[in-house]
Amino acid sequence: MVNSSWSVDEFLDQCKQSGDSAYTAFRSLLEKLEDPTTRAPARVFLSDLQKRFSSGEASEQCLSTFHFRIQDVVLDQYEGYGGRKKLTTMVIPSIFIPEDWSFTFFEGLNRHPDSIFKDKTVAELGCGNGWISIATAEKWSPLKVYGLDINPRAVKISWINLYLNALDENGQPIYDGENKTLLDRVEFHESDLLSYCRDRGIELERIVGCIPQILNPNPDAMSKMITENASEEFLYSLSNYCALQGFVEDQFGLGLIARAVEEGIAVIKPMGIMIFNMGGRPGQGVCKRLFERRGFRVTKLWQTKVIQAADTDISALVEIEKNSPHRFEFFMGLAGDQPICARTAWAYGKAGGRISHALSVYSCQLRQPNQVKTIFEFLKNGFHEISSSLDLSFEDDSVADEKIPFLAYLASILKGNSFFPYESPAGSNRFRNLIAGFMRTYHHIPLNADSVVIFPSRAVAIENALRLFSPRLAIVDEHLTRHLPRQWLTSLKIESTDTDNPSEDVLTVIEAPHQSDLMIELIKKLKPQVVITGTAHFEAVTSSAFEHLLDVTRKIGSRLFLDISDHFELSSLPGSNGVLKYLSGTPLPSHAAVICGLVKNQVYSDLEVAFVISEEEAIFKALSKTVELLEGNTALISQYYYGCLFRELLAFQLADRHLPAERVCENEKPTEMIGFASSALSVLDSAELSITETENSSPIHMDVDKSFLPLPSSVKASIFESFARQNMAESETDITTSIRQFIKSNYGFPTSTGTEFIYADCSLALFNKLVLCCIQEGGTLCFPAGSNGNYVSSAKFLKANILNVPTRSEFGFKLSEETLTGVFESSNNPWLYISGPTINPTGLVYSNREMENILSVCAKFGAKVVIDTSFSGLEYEFEGCGVWDLEASLARLYSSSKPSFCVSLLGGLSLKLLTGGLTCGFLALNQPLLVDAFHSFPGLSKPHSTVKYTMKKLLSLQDQKTGGLMEAIAEQKRILCNRAKRLKQTLETGGWEVLECHAGVSMVAKPSAYLNKVMRLKDTAFEMKINDSNIREAILRATGLCINSAPWTGIHGFCRFTFALEDTEFGQALDCIIKFKDLFSN
Repeated sequence: MVNSSWSVDEFLDQCKQSGDSAYTAFRSLLEKLEDPTTRAPARVFLSDLQKRFSSGEASEQCLSTFHFRIQDVVLDQYEGYGGRKKLTTMVIPSIFIPEDWSFTFFEGLNRHPDSIFKDKTVAELGCGNGWISIATAEKWSPLKVYGLDINPRAVKISWINLYLNALDENGQPIYDGENKTLLDRVEFHESDLLSYCRDRGIELERIVGCIPQILNPNPDAMSKMITENASEEFLYSLSNYCALQGFVEDQFGLGLIARAVEEGIAVIKPMGIMIFNMGGRPGQGVCKRLFERRGFRVTKLWQTKVIQAADTDISALVEIEKNSPHRFEFFMGLAGDQPICARTAWAYGKAGGRISHALSVYSCQLRQPNQVKTIFEFLKNGFHEISSSLDLSFEDDSVADEKIPFLAYLASILKGNSFFPYESPAGSNRFRNLIAGFMRTYHHIPLNADSVVIFPSRAVAIENALRLFSPRLAIVDEHLTRHLPRQWLTSLKIESTDTDNPSEDVLTVIEAPHQSDLMIELIKKLKPQVVITGTAHFEAVTSSAFEHLLDVTRKIGSRLFLDISDHFELSSLPGSNGVLKYLSGTPLPSHAAVICGLVKNQVYSDLEVAFVISEEEAIFKALSKTVELLEGNTALISQYYYGCLFRELLAFQLADRHLPAERVCENEKPTEMIGFASSALSVLDSAELSITETENSSPIHMDVDKSFLPLPSSVKASIFESFARQNMAESETDITTSIRQFIKSNYGFPTSTGTEFIYADCSLALFNKLVLCCIQEGGTLCFPAGSNGNYVSSAKFLKANILNVPTRSEFGFKLSEETLTGVFESSNNPWLYISGPTINPTGLVYSNREMENILSVCAKFGAKVVIDTSFSGLEYEFEGCGVWDLEASLARLYSSSKPSFCVSLLGGLSLKLLTGGLTCGFLALNQPLLVDAFHSFPGLSKPHSTVKYTMKKLLSLQDQKTGGLMEAIAEQKRILCNRAKRLKQTLETGGWEVLECHAGVSMVAKPSAYLNKVMRLKDTAFEMKINDSNIREAILRATGLCINSAPWTGIHGFCRFTFALEDTEFGQALDCIIKFKDLFSN
């Protein structure tokens, strides 16, 4: 084609026919340029072609007549430019023709130091005819420049331009100082933004882009297939308009840039830089925020004004203004400095006026690149819809340094785990190890995780410690009494007294000054059994005040809990702390423990968790059990958040190369002191609490009231969004309206403006406050046989007057009206706890009629009723699906019953909303006297605002009854139904007598085939005669499976199995049941 037989005139004749013909001719010419054997003559031909149109006027005429133009781009006009003075480039009508936009962009690139691109891997987005990619390679000698454009014709023309400048007029290569040509440094590829690099695993160090910013006024036009045979008008429109991209920035016409930035995060190296040309039409603040909310630091390199291109239709921006409060920024001409809106600009332009807009070049660099990459990797995995909520813009670097790593950590947890794993009530092993690691690394205290117990808050830790020992008299620092029960702070019983009522709470707390010398004086005079105090700031620097307290309490026989919350710093340079200095050289005495509440984070003032350090094993175990009995668990999210802070600090600190100093044990033993309260000791010894996991064992838990089934994507999205958001309005975290609607639609439970809604991390903590209310008014707490054993044990620990209500197997161990009447006739001031609609542990369901009949009996006797719905919401084989409508019957009962009759609704959302380990308990109280009594027991650990945001969002999704959440609920019901059948079959095959369940995550069964048989373990001397009380220990020893036995269920002979396990663990659990059967087969 390019030889003596084919002249310039013939080439021009073909080009003259149409734009498509001209493109076809140049595509054929490119094929010759790509072939090394014809490359030189083809380049000479281009030189001859250019000479035909050497003047500016001729060049313009060439574009209109022959549908192409070859001209020079002058480069030495740019400040600091030291390369060749010009580039030779060509364009055709179907691609972006260089104008003020691209020249301003290159001006901005020149504002960077020369090292910015040197030896770097660069991509240019929307390269058009490729001149910026070529100029970048010419000036800065990058390792490689990838010029990318979605327009296939632009890519072909860019290659031609590359050959035009890589070869001289004689077709010979032009070498630079490194003996390379532009062909070595530049490539052009058809690519939708960065897809070419992403699909090939190319990591970039620089991304530059000058891409469209106006929504296409004809959205349907953008859905056409992009091929080189598309019309010139369509292909050219790609350089002016963009389609909706599904980003919040679409409303400003910036959606395509937003997508480019997010794609760039995935492929750019950690220290990489992105540089974008941004039209100022949406306003400079909007443009900057596009980058900042995605975790970038932004520098404005250059700004000017340019005339709005006459062929760009801004009517789409007018439409946006019409439907939103946002106003775009245009100017009248280049001289105007007062902005006008898009509508005014449109009208002015229509009337013949020239409108302009600002044009800026922004340089952007990720502030914490690896973490931000992790966040966006998570978002692109099915969570794109929440990316609009992400806000990584921070005025304070310390806030960014804390929140971005946590978001990355949360993203990795949600991406890498299908569920929240089981954690010990003592706290996450990982979190306790991090605390111990921090103490070892920063304070040189040889601590391990087995000396650290996690609590929801400092207030909870203090109250639990006092309940564990139940001292006659305790002295508590006045700064630490705010959340203690009112009765403790008003009691005057400081002398030892005998009482006939073992449930009477005679604990007295005396408030003491913060200053240690005054505190010590009180201790010496009053001789309390427990002391809980902090130290003043001026005393905290040295250990002398702490040592004095240790000495005095040791001599008197007081247990000491020292609070260091105010002096504990989560910092890479923590200040001097006298208590921790002491512990680095001396073990904590057996009578002392350290309490530390963590509230000092940079982001959430209301996010708290606490830990207690005790080097006395008995104290550690007992405190751990109080968490399980009174709180359930410490919120996982709080442990994750502070765990992330500890992890970041430990990653920052270099390992200490010196061996820790030998700690000197004090030989002086304390005076005899108070032990655990008898009621507490009884419960701690007899209650079936969690089996502690060890390094060598990891039991399978069929004894935990949690679901370990996969978290739906809507749940993961809501959890992540709750932390990704900033500055949430109070209305977004107020879940009362949603809860009110939830209990009305599911249970027909009546509420009014006088109904008090109270929230806690879990429903167990709320139940325990109700138990205290029952105790305070001298009530009798009635539990049906077949109630949740943890609740019964908690009430015993709190010293409630408990009465068990018999239930019968022929009724599925449900309450009967006859039995309940008999119990109430002999009870004083009865309170009834009842689980429903789903009954835990049996998995049976109370129908609406059954519950109305039970409430009628309660109303007759003026009983207070606590309906616990925490285990409901996953009914899979029950007519009516566990939905009640109690409103009418309760209205009738309230009008005719005794005044003392009231019904409180207790609930949790984790099972109903499939949130697994993320819990939120609620309590609806309708009786004013009960509300007042409840509030006399403060110290509740409230769900964090992010948890409430998550729950509110999920409740809203459930109300809409569409989308993934409802499908996930249906799927989990199907899984649980299938699991229940498989478990029943396996148990029955093994000789168990199974009570068929219809709902929830548990069932009960009687080990009929094993009772009174002797179990012997192979290769050991261990043997055990099986009964319904020790079968739990037997199964655990033999198989590693944890279940609950008859003392826990309260049903003679029946054990409890939970089955909402992770799929593999459920299979292993069934294997354990079979393995246990096989022990008795020989």
